[in-house]
Amino acid sequence: MSSFREKSLCSPQVNYKKVKTYTDLSEFKAKNPVVTIGTFDGVHRGHRIVIERLKEYAEKYGGETVLFTFYPHPRLVTNPDEKNLRLLTTLEEKKQLFAQFGIDHLIVYPFTKEFSELTYTEFVKNVLVDKIKTHCLVVGYDHKFGKNREGGFEYLKECAREYNFEIEKLEPLLLDDIHVSSTKIREALQAGNVKKANEHLGYEFTLHGTVVEGKRLGRTIGFPTANIESSDVHKLIPGYGVYAVRINIEGREFKGMLNIGTRPTFNQNADNRSIEVNIFDFEEDIYRKGITLVFVDKIREEQKFPGVEALVEQLKKDKVAALKILS
Repeated sequence: MSSFREKSLCSPQVNYKKVKTYTDLSEFKAKNPVVTIGTFDGVHRGHRIVIERLKEYAEKYGGETVLFTFYPHPRLVTNPDEKNLRLLTTLEEKKQLFAQFGIDHLIVYPFTKEFSELTYTEFVKNVLVDKIKTHCLVVGYDHKFGKNREGGFEYLKECAREYNFEIEKLEPLLLDDIHVSSTKIREALQAGNVKKANEHLGYEFTLHGTVVEGKRLGRTIGFPTANIESSDVHKLIPGYGVYAVRINIEGREFKGMLNIGTRPTFNQNADNRSIEVNIFDFEEDIYRKGITLVFVDKIREEQKFPGVEALVEQLKKDKVAALKILS
């Protein structure tokens, strides 16, 4: 985990490798393309095994790495009424991670209704072979693609023989005998288990947003908070609770504690979740400015207190706990 502090997604000093990015294939060109395909939500430690193997094969074949992903997320196209999609990473966050982990070419292919109707045979022939000219295809253990998710590994082996490209399937990464997957990381975050999620991600979960107008109740008790609106409606928000976070504002990093919940001590009938961060040793007006929150660990569950005095006493304890976690 220590390496993440040197390569944080909110760190302005990181120098990423230049990645050639394409939204169509008319100008795509790569030497002996070594390709992998997927949504890669989270770009977690399991995904990075695929990326590292991709790089190994590129070196073996004197080729270049190509990561083929989609935008928007396929579920938003195949099910226009989708309301429950929650993603670990936005497209921009994924681009930064792909650059950080050394991909040569990134194809962000427009996922349309028409594209969703392609059979896997058509996708392999028309896209992987004719347009990308794939030399080697690397897929994860659970790879399924194409209409009705027909493109499994056994079928791909047949395609590889027919169209003369190499193929390899990678087994899942195990941590404590548990498969690392985007689904399990989402479940951990929704349960507030940030530490477990970060271990599986291989970096600390990050949320980008904008500071919006709040009720300014925190100012009245000595703990002013910035109210945050997420920059992406589909970005996953961790479960209710109080968290130790690092905060980046215009390239400057601060420490703080954040509450996700309904502010039960102040609001008896709250239906909407709020995201409020108390930034330590900070008094500037940042209304409408961009802000990045890096989740380090959970301090406690959200709870209702009998009165403001009890809340203030707990907030003092929370600040001590947050500073210890962030030290």
